[in-house]
Amino acid sequence: MHEWALAEAVVAKVAEVAREAGLPRVREVVVGLGELQAVDREAFAFGLITYRREVPVLADATFSFVVDPARCACRTCGHAWLLGDSLAAMDASDRESVHLVPEMVTLFVSCPACASPDFTVTGGRGVSLVAVES
Repeated sequence: MHEWALAEAVVAKVAEVAREAGLPRVREVVVGLGELQAVDREAFAFGLITYRREVPVLADATFSFVVDPARCACRTCGHAWLLGDSLAAMDASDRESVHLVPEMVTLFVSCPACASPDFTVTGGRGVSLVAVES
């Protein structure tokens, strides 16, 4: 389960940020989750709560999440769009395929402006620290 590895890495990074900033206690952490990251939020949140117990500065910290929407850009015409618009037009089976294996998005989506299948995902991947509040 990659959620546990992600949670461990986030807690370690927050501890590092707190140490470097001289924060005696972290109260809130806002984590950005890429729309295409396919993270189970419940498992991830449980991992964060579990690992925070090992870091005294994070003992009482709360975690919240914001979604970084998946964005795409066409290499042919330059059009940029939100992947969610394309996903909404897909049938449930294709959406599930993209959810389970995000790299498959290029098999199911094409540019809404020119219909080219040659595009790149420019956002909505990964996990990031958005804010660390003391």
